[in-house]
Amino acid sequence: MRARALLLAAGLAGAGLLALVGMTRWSDLHAGAAPQSAPFSAGMITRGAYLAKVGDCAACHSVAGAAPFSGGLKMLTPIGAIYTSNITPDVRNGIGAYSLADFDRALRFGVASGHTLYPAMPYSAYSITAPADVAALYAYFMRGVAPDPAPNRDSEIPFPLSMRWPLTLWRWAFAPEPRAFSASNDARLSRGAYLVEGLGHCGDCHTARGPALQVRALGASGGPAYLAGAMIDGWHAPSLRNGDRTSIGAWSEMEIAAFLRSGNNRHGIAFASMNEVIVNSTQFLTEDDALAVARFLKSLNDPAGGAYVYDATASLALRRGDAGARGAQLYLDNCAACHRPDGRGYEGVFPALAGNPVLTSAPHDSVVRIILQGMRTPRTAAAPAQFTMPAFAWRLSDQDVADVATFVRASWGNQAPAVDAKAIARLRPKDQPTPNH
Repeated sequence: MRARALLLAAGLAGAGLLALVGMTRWSDLHAGAAPQSAPFSAGMITRGAYLAKVGDCAACHSVAGAAPFSGGLKMLTPIGAIYTSNITPDVRNGIGAYSLADFDRALRFGVASGHTLYPAMPYSAYSITAPADVAALYAYFMRGVAPDPAPNRDSEIPFPLSMRWPLTLWRWAFAPEPRAFSASNDARLSRGAYLVEGLGHCGDCHTARGPALQVRALGASGGPAYLAGAMIDGWHAPSLRNGDRTSIGAWSEMEIAAFLRSGNNRHGIAFASMNEVIVNSTQFLTEDDALAVARFLKSLNDPAGGAYVYDATASLALRRGDAGARGAQLYLDNCAACHRPDGRGYEGVFPALAGNPVLTSAPHDSVVRIILQGMRTPRTAAAPAQFTMPAFAWRLSDQDVADVATFVRASWGNQAPAVDAKAIARLRPKDQPTPNH
């Protein structure tokens, strides 16, 4: 009797699994709407090119040395590497055979070739893209992009983890059905929300993820987790909310817009992967769209508390020759020539450290990695000159890095926690041994 019961249970479980797989397959095959085709006018192609920059499509689908949008970028996931696809209009290896409905299905529903896409494609954010904008993007990729026959690469995810049907379950759980964007009475605010929450997909980097790697909040309606900062690829993407000293709360709308279009303002300069976002995407925003984004970000108000206020104590001590604070002498020897003893830097050249959200937020990973690895400013039409901070991994010990990081995080009104030397080793480049001194 027990054996029969076990066989029955196994049979029911197997039947249930087959039914579930069948349901996911049916969902993938029937996902999407059927948008009407539109003529490929010059205006649509031009608008689509602009929207492709807003969506930063090149960041994932273009790699150095290859044709634009021919794919091949390696993206690491917890279960193995995947490679981005060819989205040129090549009929065999690209999307040249896609109808507008197929294109819409991939962009907003996250389904292509009959299966759910990996959520590295931010279709959860793209789901609010207006049909007219989808049509413009389609026109651009079909008529404004040169076809390239580069073949798509298979993922490096081993079986059975490579099975696609669990992705459909993820899509059911975490990806909203495409919907019309709800506009407010403030046209500029609505435009900014549409850009940030949609094609801009800012939340994919600046919002923390849950245990299933889902973005915890997809928009302002998701609560204070949205754009509150997150770790990504070993860097801390700071809060974009209008909050305390750890965010861009002290930035004006004009300063935010300037940062998006040039990569810098008086508060700081873009770094790490944000450099690529500036260069490939946001520098091309129209002035109106950049200001719209700024208006929306300033609307994300957090409870008041701890606004940044400049404190001249550290600066005055350094001017008096008092370098007794932890890391102060290291700062004078290695940093002050560019960032100045008062921590204010030189706008557009060397970023201010005083009040910089990268320094004032709790995670120290970004500032430590910049000290160790150096950084180069983005080159944009608005800021064509490029400046480089050298790497100090070869020169400073783990204790030195911890000390100078602690100093800049606790001076000029910054109030971030101290850094322990034991935390530096994991961030030090493997090819840069700790100096012996």
